[in-house]
Amino acid sequence: MKKKIILLMGGPSKERSVSILSGKACYKALIKAGYDVIKIDPKNKNLNFYQYNPNLAFNALHGQFGEDGTVQKILEKQKIPYTHSGVKSSHVAMDKVKSKICFIKNNILTPKYKIIKKILDLKNKLSNNKFVIKPINEGSSVGVLIYDNYKKINFIKIKSLLNKYKKLLQEEYIPGKEIQVAVMGKKALGAIEIQPLRKFYDFKAKYSHQAKTKHIMPAHINKNLYKKVLSIALKAHNVLGCRGVTRSDFRVINNKIYILEVNTQPGMTNLSLVPEIASYRGISFDKLVKWIAKDASINR
Repeated sequence: MKKKIILLMGGPSKERSVSILSGKACYKALIKAGYDVIKIDPKNKNLNFYQYNPNLAFNALHGQFGEDGTVQKILEKQKIPYTHSGVKSSHVAMDKVKSKICFIKNNILTPKYKIIKKILDLKNKLSNNKFVIKPINEGSSVGVLIYDNYKKINFIKIKSLLNKYKKLLQEEYIPGKEIQVAVMGKKALGAIEIQPLRKFYDFKAKYSHQAKTKHIMPAHINKNLYKKVLSIALKAHNVLGCRGVTRSDFRVINNKIYILEVNTQPGMTNLSLVPEIASYRGISFDKLVKWIAKDASINR
């Protein structure tokens, strides 16, 4: 008898369109693997997943609700085994401040930061260099602003973001190579280098063929740095308590490795980095999806 999977895709977040693409790709792979798959597009917290009597839930949601511990909590309550990270690790990884506190506590280098609650908070300079303003709990570069210096700040844009999110993160901008590492279970699979033609690796650079972002696999860094960035990605995955597959974002400059964040629900589209890194290691997309499904459990 076929195992029944509920495939969670779409959802209410700003990353809905990406989640739908991830879900479609995963659906094909799960069907190939012999599962009975029911697609579900969850729109709110009042969800009764056990009405479908599933063996497990495959989480292909991205962003708020699907990646911040909310849907994980619902699945735990309904005792439905699910993929990727659990309630606490999803929540902490999604919250850029909480994850930074965890990185610093565990001696993982991360850019300097401060929390912005009002425009006046920008008067106390983080540094005289380039900096980043971003929401604390969004993904896929949603709401990210980069400024060369304080004179170029667009206060109207920042005020608009503050009205929407209440709190923002101001982070030191680290130049250098943009490196992403995939972790699968207890192993770091590899590191890929990203060279966006746009100003930075934003939403369009991540998900549009027209952006022509260059992917270099394996990343062009020396062997020692390559090993080190894999080691740090695995450490970050573990200290956050992550499960399944994650993708960590780094900047590498002057032999220093800075972690930016850990993504607990990495994209599974045809432009996504985790499938590309896995493929380089001889793991096909179908095998990757099958492994993620088999890894599902509760109490994650």
